Amino acid sequence: MLTTEKLDDLARRYYLADDVIDHRLENRMQIDSAARLISRLEPGSSVLELGYGDGLLTNALREAGFDADLLEGSPLLCARAAAMHGPDLRIHHALFEQFRPTRLYDAVLALHVLEHVDQPVPLLQHIAQWVRPGGVVMLVVPNRSSIHRRIALQMGLITALDELSPRDHLVGHQRVYDLAALTRDVIAAGLDPQSKFGSFLKVLPNSMMLSYSNDLLKAIDAVSAELPPELLANIGVTARRPELSTENQSISIEKTHEKLQ
Repeated sequence: MLTTEKLDDLARRYYLADDVIDHRLENRMQIDSAARLISRLEPGSSVLELGYGDGLLTNALREAGFDADLLEGSPLLCARAAAMHGPDLRIHHALFEQFRPTRLYDAVLALHVLEHVDQPVPLLQHIAQWVRPGGVVMLVVPNRSSIHRRIALQMGLITALDELSPRDHLVGHQRVYDLAALTRDVIAAGLDPQSKFGSFLKVLPNSMMLSYSNDLLKAIDAVSAELPPELLANIGVTARRPELSTENQSISIEKTHEKLQ
């Protein structure tokens, strides 16, 4: 089960490490896709971002004027975020499964979260309680059906599309998704899927893309916006929390907390 110690260990191995060779590549892809992600939010929304990482989405949300809070389980990454943004950024240090917000948000961004956690559906049910009725939960996960995984399967480099690579293990992935599986988890959590999307046409593994220039990566990202999400490296779903009566909402919260025990 994930702990703050394990999250700090992941932070040291990846986000705070100097020897991760594909950091520039991954960060460039995040920067290029951030504007499209943010465009799916209502201007001025109150937003809770799950996980700090390298802080790229945090920067984009703040620059776009959103009322954004951060939830992070790693003490090391909380300290990094505080050092970068100062007291203007509200940082909640807690494991996602244990978090209890003091306010409801218009939107929660769980980008590259579900592939890391022990129990995706109970966590999604928990997250759904953090947005106002009618509010938005935005999810992004790695795509098991990405072109680069399909090519690797054809070449015999993997034996199944959902086989985890050494890089998956490095960054703490427990699973990958396709859109059908992600949508099933969203519905099982009681959320209402609204739209699907994807980002970045990835034909090769990161290790074979290290020489790509930033201009080339930006061009690939721009073309990716024109393609079906099923082909792209990352897939996402935007879902709404249904309007609930007070009685049903209390029952839902109680059941969610029981599942997370």
